[in-house]
Amino acid sequence: MTLDGTVKKLLIVDDSKVSRMIIRAHVLAQRPAWIISEAASGLEAIALMEQDVPDYCTMDINMPGISGHEAAERILTKHPALRMVMFSANIQEANHARASLLGITFVAKPVTEKSIAHALGHFAGVQ
Repeated sequence: MTLDGTVKKLLIVDDSKVSRMIIRAHVLAQRPAWIISEAASGLEAIALMEQDVPDYCTMDINMPGISGHEAAERILTKHPALRMVMFSANIQEANHARASLLGITFVAKPVTEKSIAHALGHFAGVQ
């Protein structure tokens, strides 16, 4: 919950079930009241956004079907207030630049307590 008592919602988008579990565990360790949903692909994330828009989203880049960049672009076009973090092991500068153009914070995998703290800071508007 936040100071005003609202419960925040996070969507974790990653084709790796293990990555989704690790992100979920780290986030819930710091934000136990958050409601977390998951998507295994960019298209699944877009479909979930039609049902219930979360406050925040973590997005992987390399997934089957459409890329995380394309999914993020589609999602942010419809939901520009959504705060998003891109988690990826693909740390090429082009990925950082594309994320930055979309207003997304890029965080390198592997997911750690420190990288989750970075993501949570972005969600809170600190970074």
